[in-house]
Amino acid sequence: MDESLFLPDPTPREVKYTVISVDDHVCEPPHTFEGRLPAALQDRAPRIVETDQGHQVWEFEGQRHFQVGMNAIAGRRPETIKIEPFRFDQMRPSCYDADARVRDMDINGVWAAVNFPSQITGFSGRVFYQASDPELGLACTRAWNDWLFDEWHQPHPDRIIPVGITYLADPHLAAEEIRRNAARGFTGVSFPERPHDVGLPSLWDREHWDPIVEACTETDTVICLHVGSSGMSGFPPGAQSFELGAVMFGSQSMRTAAEWLWSGYPKDHPDMKIALSEGGIGWVAMLLDRLDNLVDRSGYAGSGWNERPSDVLKRNFWFCTLDDPSTIDTRHRIGVENIMFECDFPHGDGTWPDTQLVIEKEWGHIPAHEVRMMCSENAAKLYRHPLPEVVLPLD
Repeated sequence: MDESLFLPDPTPREVKYTVISVDDHVCEPPHTFEGRLPAALQDRAPRIVETDQGHQVWEFEGQRHFQVGMNAIAGRRPETIKIEPFRFDQMRPSCYDADARVRDMDINGVWAAVNFPSQITGFSGRVFYQASDPELGLACTRAWNDWLFDEWHQPHPDRIIPVGITYLADPHLAAEEIRRNAARGFTGVSFPERPHDVGLPSLWDREHWDPIVEACTETDTVICLHVGSSGMSGFPPGAQSFELGAVMFGSQSMRTAAEWLWSGYPKDHPDMKIALSEGGIGWVAMLLDRLDNLVDRSGYAGSGWNERPSDVLKRNFWFCTLDDPSTIDTRHRIGVENIMFECDFPHGDGTWPDTQLVIEKEWGHIPAHEVRMMCSENAAKLYRHPLPEVVLPLD
């Protein structure tokens, strides 16, 4: 690790809240795919190469995927943050090493975490299900899942919640991988928010999505939709796309929730579980109000539905928040049981190492039993993950 880029290691924070983060990230290390593909394909697995500029980048099918660290800047000195981590020594070891991650979770007072893939994979495995060679793409998908299971979940089963990827280009292969993972303890799978934006059939193409959704509901696998997993909506020419994209996360998630709701899948599958990451909660009450308005006032919505769309949203969807200090008081409209917490480690808007302080500052006025639900109990129930013997805060 290049020590000149980093602040001194912080001391462990006092734990006042039991926290499960439903949105953190791994940065795949160079050996991720080594020995995990069939012998005939192993030489074509993704690999790290050095560029003339001294950057470490992933290379796969003749393409280079930059930003190895994918904004992995936790612990960096503020004046260095403008330098993206193009090398592994420019990020904390906890970005790519599970043992180091658990140590940093302990510093931050985080009990357990969901971790999404990074650049070589794409948040939903997009790089692999878009591979020009389907056999290779499927093999890489399976290899990534094996790596996460072997090196992250198995050594730390109480600390790492296993959420996988699947080969979404083929519905039957996708369903097979979901079932394979579920059989060994995976409780979630990462999908693109808007499949049609990344070249997949839309959610209204039942022939494609039925086998995949059925595999998820059959195995009680949570469908995880990370903001930006299918890109961001188009920006005006010349606009600051990074800044616009970052501040529009909530808008993106609202559209995602509405599309998945109106696809009819949650209505037809009452046990279906959908979790949205990094979009906040400020828009959820508005969406619920709008859904009720469409049914009660305009009469536009609800044809063919035996349930109110807003009730389906509250039954089948979960939402996560970094803090949302201005809109946390809408939690009862949303349903306290539908809200979860995220740290977004190791990204720039993450709360490491002071997640405990953030919760105390923003949620200190909320009754303890509600804070327990949002900080850990809801996530533990959704992902069927163990909690410690004592869950904080106490009443």
